[in-house]
Amino acid sequence: MKQNNTAISVGLAERSYDIHIGSGLIDNADTYAAPFTADRHLVIITDDNVGAAHGERLKAGLVNSARKIDSLHVPAGEASKSLLVYGRLLDDILALGVDRSTVIIAFGGGVIGDLAGYVAASLLRGVDFVQVPTSLLAQVDSSVGGKTGINMSAGKNLVGAFHQPKLVLADTDILATLPERELRAGYAEIVKYGLLGDAEFFEWLEAHGQNVLARDETAIAYAVHASCRAKADIVAADEREGGVRALLNLGHTFAHAFEAEAGYDGRLLHGEAVGAGIGMAFGFSRHLGLISGQDEMRVKAHLKAMNLPFDRASLPAGNADPARLIQHMYKDKKTHKGALTFILLNAIGTAFVKRNVDEDSLTAFLET
Repeated sequence: MKQNNTAISVGLAERSYDIHIGSGLIDNADTYAAPFTADRHLVIITDDNVGAAHGERLKAGLVNSARKIDSLHVPAGEASKSLLVYGRLLDDILALGVDRSTVIIAFGGGVIGDLAGYVAASLLRGVDFVQVPTSLLAQVDSSVGGKTGINMSAGKNLVGAFHQPKLVLADTDILATLPERELRAGYAEIVKYGLLGDAEFFEWLEAHGQNVLARDETAIAYAVHASCRAKADIVAADEREGGVRALLNLGHTFAHAFEAEAGYDGRLLHGEAVGAGIGMAFGFSRHLGLISGQDEMRVKAHLKAMNLPFDRASLPAGNADPARLIQHMYKDKKTHKGALTFILLNAIGTAFVKRNVDEDSLTAFLET
């Protein structure tokens, strides 16, 4: 079961790249990054918390190959994934005298990966970037696949670009200092992979999930590896979400509505919203007669056991009015030709894309 410093390839022809997973990767970043960083100007984008705790370690790990290293910090939290912060970052980077050989290093959780990736996608019409994810959520999900972007007042991730990294370095050692709440939030994305396409992995999580949250080295390495393997396969098959990649949005239509209702103010982490969204997706699937109540209760029981929200009532940000939630859902980027789209389920491990979801059925479900 233990995976020690393993590599997974994301197969995208000439844009293929490796995800390295293991211990000591930050301190030895040059070992993996040198082909992309040698004699180049590196700009590390991080948040205040990660930068203060680990920024000098990453610089030391990159210094032998780089021609020059600069570091820019933004405030920690979802609010930094904004047009305002994005614009300021671009101004600050351009003031450093960059050119098209510059490499952006995204060093942080999902917010930093999305923000820095979008900066890299748009700076000088596109420069290389490397993902160094520091949260469990980022290591298992958001750092892989090339989705970058920022939030707008209308909703989450509504402005962005597909821009693949050159490399992902997922150092599992750094998770030892991750706050427990963020660790649990990341776990919700791990559960997602079992539920959308790998029932055996979900069974493993039912048996070993507490070991992951207890930061057991072997359990975390296995969970990160299994999640990245699943996402790498999906991204290689469908880079721009024209088909199977949409399954990765399991729970996210609900989740993004919950986040929008909370106002991205820190009361609700993305992974917490995803946990509730997954439970709601199973509940909606049961409401439509697609799955058994037993499957729904099994999934919700696991989320609850992991101390994650598992439905709307269990959200820390409160219980929003159904009509308001549906308004948020219509602004979701997965909406197709003005109709709602959800990822629903026929069983644990068997998900599918459902377009043109009937609003009356959704309203009836949310009002139960």
